[in-house]
Amino acid sequence: MSFLRRRSAPTPAGPDFDVLAMDPGDWPGNLGAGLLPAPDGSCQGVFLRYDLFGGRGPAMVIGNLPEGSPARETGEKDVPFEVAQLLLALENDEDIEVVETEDVPVMQGDNLLIVRRLKLSESRISCVQFDRSDNVLVTIAAWDRPITDDLYALLKPLPAELFQQG
Repeated sequence: MSFLRRRSAPTPAGPDFDVLAMDPGDWPGNLGAGLLPAPDGSCQGVFLRYDLFGGRGPAMVIGNLPEGSPARETGEKDVPFEVAQLLLALENDEDIEVVETEDVPVMQGDNLLIVRRLKLSESRISCVQFDRSDNVLVTIAAWDRPITDDLYALLKPLPAELFQQG
């Protein structure tokens, strides 16, 4: 994904990396964004929650976690951070674990992605992950709908202004 690069602002108000997600203007429902701050004030990740269900819970969570983010560190059967956020938003407190993973090649424009499909013990959750060329891990978790290859064509870097405070 050669079009992605680290931002070079001296003290960014948001993440110092491009956030890859679906444009909020293209989404017919509600959108929420969360930043994961480190003790030093740097951004350790961004997750976006897309709600299509009229306030009854999210349809999808997309996370962008840079290299070194503690949220990336999970055990072999532990669900990714984004799946945990999806379950929290849905008020689902079941114990869910990863039961299988599969690597699948997918094209996004001219870029080849190696997408890791995670099969979870809760079959209503679809989850995929891929690493970007700037070492940011993108995770997509969806509730009650499959993640198909055409979703990757909708992903693009969002403007930095979307994540600025004030």
